[in-house]
Amino acid sequence: MNQSYSISTYPDTAKVTQQLDDLIRKPIYTVKPEALKKYETEYFDQKCSKSKEMIKSAIEIIPGGVQHNLAFNHPFPLVFTKAEGCHLYDIDGNQYYDFLQAGGPTVLGSNPEVVREKVIELLNTCGPSTGLFHEYEYKLAKKISDVMPAVEMFRMLGSGTEACMGAIRVARLATGKKNILKMGGAYHGWSDQLAYGIRIPGTKWTQANGVPRHMFKYTQEFFPNSLDDLEKKLKFNQLRGGTAAVLIEPLGPESGTRPLDFEFNKGVEKLCQQHGALLIFDEVVTGFRVGMSGAQGYFGVSPDLTVFGKVIAGGYPSAGGLGGKREVMKYLSAGIGGSGKHKKALVGGTMAANPLSCVAGYHTLCEIERTHAIQKSGQIADQLILGIQALIDKYHLPFVAFNQGSICHLETVGAMHFTINWSKPWQIKEVLKQTSIRKQEMEHVGAAYMAEGIVTLAGSRLYTNAAYEDEMLPDILNRFENVFKNIAQKI
Repeated sequence: MNQSYSISTYPDTAKVTQQLDDLIRKPIYTVKPEALKKYETEYFDQKCSKSKEMIKSAIEIIPGGVQHNLAFNHPFPLVFTKAEGCHLYDIDGNQYYDFLQAGGPTVLGSNPEVVREKVIELLNTCGPSTGLFHEYEYKLAKKISDVMPAVEMFRMLGSGTEACMGAIRVARLATGKKNILKMGGAYHGWSDQLAYGIRIPGTKWTQANGVPRHMFKYTQEFFPNSLDDLEKKLKFNQLRGGTAAVLIEPLGPESGTRPLDFEFNKGVEKLCQQHGALLIFDEVVTGFRVGMSGAQGYFGVSPDLTVFGKVIAGGYPSAGGLGGKREVMKYLSAGIGGSGKHKKALVGGTMAANPLSCVAGYHTLCEIERTHAIQKSGQIADQLILGIQALIDKYHLPFVAFNQGSICHLETVGAMHFTINWSKPWQIKEVLKQTSIRKQEMEHVGAAYMAEGIVTLAGSRLYTNAAYEDEMLPDILNRFENVFKNIAQKI
């Protein structure tokens, strides 16, 4: 195994794509109605009664009953009160294997003591925030710059969404161009301009409720894994002011749910250079999970700008940042030399780069590097996926399982593998109908996993961390098998 990265063998993307193509052509396989009913009554109603009561009250004052979309679960969200290592515990005292990992950042495992002690020490001295400069702002920025060569400068922000917003502002100032090209299906936060073409390639503005359509005047999408489509869009934009930046998730949309060919990122880099567009890597998930040098190190690419998210605060709040090459990052505003010869992009946030987040992030990254947590999390993921693939074969299921290091995918319905072709408008309604049906079945399968003590991301994505041990695998796979035994073709 490569000692620098979590990915031991890059997946055969052509094979995986074919499997996913086949999956969405086949009938839906999901949890049998009688099995789902049993999970609902015997587990959720009886063993999660405190969660049920709290959510019943919460829904009266919190829209949807939860504060974050990761929390949703059929038949109702559970209330979690403890996170430790690779386990979660709910308010009723039930224990779970945590494959959600707060959406991916906890490479060390949840709430590691070595980081927590540093945070407590900080809280006892400085407090969570002063609004002024703290030494760990420099230490964190220097650490990130040291391990990622393309990040010559770094600015902490409040979230990955904010970092994406800042990235496109900087790109437009640095290039003097307006158009932004993003990969169809990719998620780059929920800002107005980037809520375009999310989840399913070709959706354009259709998933951006509440955003006026004119907000997308300078935003377009290109088809994942298609350099030809990207080149076509770049050439078209030359006739309408050029392209400021190409924004991508380097493993593929939705953290590699639709995986990219290994050489794709290098091809994108070359096209950006040819057309005078900046390359922006969204490493919210891949940064410090694929490797200390990120996906950019793994693929040998030097993006102009890099977007960071949750992990750089070690799972603590204010988890976002923007890094990049010096000649591009100089377009950020504030600080010494803020009134230079060129215009500066307005970015900021009173709580960005607060001492608490920076001390947690710095010590998290140091501990990840010291303990080889990235490699260890990748090794356990390799074994997990092999075990799940064996179970899929054993029960003759059409499911697709693969991993890119410690980012694992278990597709049961392929809801996000559909595409919308606007040259065939009569198909759009049917695609949206099918994805809606399949998302509901994802929730049912996710509920079955939860009842078996396995927490996933939307029932289709799993993140591993360094707290997992080999001896846990038989128990984990047994829980998956309990679910697979109760899967059948949807009637």
